[in-house]
Amino acid sequence: MKYATIAEFNSAQNEKEQPICEKLMREINLNLPQAESKIWHGHPVWFLDGNPTVGYSKLKTVSG
Repeated sequence: MKYATIAEFNSAQNEKEQPICEKLMREINLNLPQAESKIWHGHPVWFLDGNPTVGYSKLKTVSG
């Protein structure tokens, strides 16, 4: 699934993961206020001077 915004990515997570994503977003925004943020390769990433610096994603579950 493609997401247009970080808020959309966070909202698409399950009820246990949403608060974690929201907390990560708030902390990153608080500590890197000069960073540009966007969805990059399907997950939230923050950039400093055009370089990807921090981001988060959901691990895919593996069955077997």
